[in-house]
Amino acid sequence: MSTISIIGSGGMAAAIGGLAAKAGHSVEVMSRDAAKARALAEQIGAGATTATFGAAPAGDIVILAVPYSAVLDVVKQYGEELAGKLLVDITNPIAPDYTSFVTPADSFGAQEIAKAAPANAEVVKAFNTLFSHVLAAGPIEGHPLDVFIAGDNTQAKARVSAFIETLGLRPMDTGPLLMARTLEHVCLLSLSLMAHSVKHTNFSIGVSLLG
Repeated sequence: MSTISIIGSGGMAAAIGGLAAKAGHSVEVMSRDAAKARALAEQIGAGATTATFGAAPAGDIVILAVPYSAVLDVVKQYGEELAGKLLVDITNPIAPDYTSFVTPADSFGAQEIAKAAPANAEVVKAFNTLFSHVLAAGPIEGHPLDVFIAGDNTQAKARVSAFIETLGLRPMDTGPLLMARTLEHVCLLSLSLMAHSVKHTNFSIGVSLLG
């Protein structure tokens, strides 16, 4: 197993960190709020550690588990400390009205993160279509949750896919990083379903393979 660094201390950080620790990975947590990082590491258990926010992450895979409103500043603050790292973007740049996005019209969240990151860091979109409590619960009745991923580097996507599989989840490669724009729209679709038909968040969007 490997070391997974998580920047953030919210629900998604807890969900991914908990599954990673359960799968045997070493988990490192970093947050602007050091007390929250320590509390999350204790919650995750299994020897999870904390590190100074802004210092070089120990893991080669770094989960960006902060809101989109903060992620660009976080990536810029880390700067060259993220050089050579595989950055997993789980964010959704959705506006407060839940019907539009805060990114420029000709761009999308993952692309803006790639622009802010060091040139030799690889960005892979993943986990952004799952609600944190659904992800934390893991497979339901033997059926793994689908984790859609997008990225331009084949090796980076293979590493993220392998990590996802260790969590008992099913990676679904959607293609190049450009497809992250579509995955961000899938999150918007989930929010619309929650508001207009499903009426709760105890669901996930996945693929049923027939035949």
